[in-house]
Amino acid sequence: MSLLVVGLSHRSAPVSVLERAALSADAQVKLVQDTVAAEPATEAAVLATCNRIELYADVDKFHAGVAELSTLLAQHSGVGLEELTPYLYVHYEDRAVHHLFSVACGLDSMVVGEGQILGQIKDSLARAQELHTAGKLLNDLFQQSLRVGKRAHTETGIDRAGQSLVTFGLEQLAAGGDVREWAAGRRALVIGAGSMSSLAAATLARAGVAEIVVANRTFDRAERLAQILTEGDETAVTARAVRMDAVPGELTRADVVVSCTGATGLVLTAEAVAQAVEGRTGEPVADTGSTAVKFQPPLPPTSVGAEENCPLDLAAVQGATGFSVLGEAAVAGLDAATLEQHAAWVDNGTVDRRGSARRSPEADAELITALAATASTVGRIPERRRPEPVAVIPRPAPALFLLDLAMPRDIDAAVHRLAGVRLVDIESLAEASADAPMAADVDQVRRIVSDEVAAFGAAQRAAHITPTVVALRTMAADVVAHEIARLDGRLPGLDERQRGEIRQAVHRVVDKLLHAPTVRVKQLAAEPGGAGYADALRTLFDLDPETVAAVSRAEDSTDKKDRPA
Repeated sequence: MSLLVVGLSHRSAPVSVLERAALSADAQVKLVQDTVAAEPATEAAVLATCNRIELYADVDKFHAGVAELSTLLAQHSGVGLEELTPYLYVHYEDRAVHHLFSVACGLDSMVVGEGQILGQIKDSLARAQELHTAGKLLNDLFQQSLRVGKRAHTETGIDRAGQSLVTFGLEQLAAGGDVREWAAGRRALVIGAGSMSSLAAATLARAGVAEIVVANRTFDRAERLAQILTEGDETAVTARAVRMDAVPGELTRADVVVSCTGATGLVLTAEAVAQAVEGRTGEPVADTGSTAVKFQPPLPPTSVGAEENCPLDLAAVQGATGFSVLGEAAVAGLDAATLEQHAAWVDNGTVDRRGSARRSPEADAELITALAATASTVGRIPERRRPEPVAVIPRPAPALFLLDLAMPRDIDAAVHRLAGVRLVDIESLAEASADAPMAADVDQVRRIVSDEVAAFGAAQRAAHITPTVVALRTMAADVVAHEIARLDGRLPGLDERQRGEIRQAVHRVVDKLLHAPTVRVKQLAAEPGGAGYADALRTLFDLDPETVAAVSRAEDSTDKKDRPA
């Protein structure tokens, strides 16, 4: 069996695809159950965060495993396989181990070095254990990834390379300013009471907000989080819980809103946010459309020459389109004869379109030919007007700050267009983090990951041969026991002391003969490509495959019994 991971993340897929592929808690459970029920896989675990969805499995066939895991991801995410496939990545065996260890260290996070991923990996393992879909391989892998992640944060300064997604999001809301100065005295509304929302609430409390209101569909969880915030020794924040139907009213009072729920639809619409801002300012909220608003300059003159002999209905052209008679809207659809007549009429003016002296007949002929060729090729005459100037209308200072950390999104993306509102969501965080500087400690963490991957691979390969070694020693012990029993029958006159000496001598001979080969085969098996030594040992000593398998099952059973809950 071999480790395989199939997934997509912010590095491989746009946020719009990640948002659509997001898995609910129930969908994650069904996904791992269906994976182990499929033929290629015996173990499965899913790691689903706001910016990644990954399915880990122990498979017996690579190609069949990739096909099956990809299909299952598509089915449970609701995104068609053909649409999802271009964004999927696949890692196998040591590369899969390297990937998870890198993820655990924060090297693959949207904000490099963030430590929240460790909690998400721990939750993923706990879910797989609860569903009994994690066997020896995935238990060893995920537990080791947690140790590697903790080692990276302990031995290096990877924490300095980035912050948690929450902290990074607040920094974006503060527009590069000091978060504490920006947050001081503000009122915050936190929608959701899960791990991310709790982290956001705690971060806001430490940043110095005056009040935090927690809203959640399960009111008891909102109350529990509010109580934890109020009783915290590190902050003096006031916290209270409300039900979800109170959110519109609280939205009007709040300065900062953080939302991270498991809802499949929008929690805050653009209309609700606009009403909240209007309630705060007393003025209607403008929809800017974008930060740059274009305006139309005065149109060129109606004609270059006189209107006499113009082949166009000038009033109809300008009234319907607003374009100059020299533009594409005016001449669209003209036949070749009318096009030539129009070009000749334009040329009868005292100046050409560029304001220079009238062209020569040769130039007119070239122009008409070029226009006709263009019309026959692209079906229209290109508009040849000057670029329109752009007026940048500054947005008013934000009256409401919104941080959406949910996937799929909780807050309508149309809120970006509302004047007086600043929205930071997963998509804008991805764009902002693309240019974030990387600390020098990242290289040290990469070395740690490489060393740990090699050690994990060696341990797994060595463990693979252990059942064979145990079966060999068991067979040797059986041979010794059989020969001692036969000796007792042939030499019945031996006393107990003599029998003990003989038994001990035979055991010492067997142990010494087996010691060097078994130690050496474990060393060789730990090296890359050493998996074949177990097969060689079974062949040389004619070991019963069922005996080896029984040892493996016994070890798995012991591992599960000793595994922490």
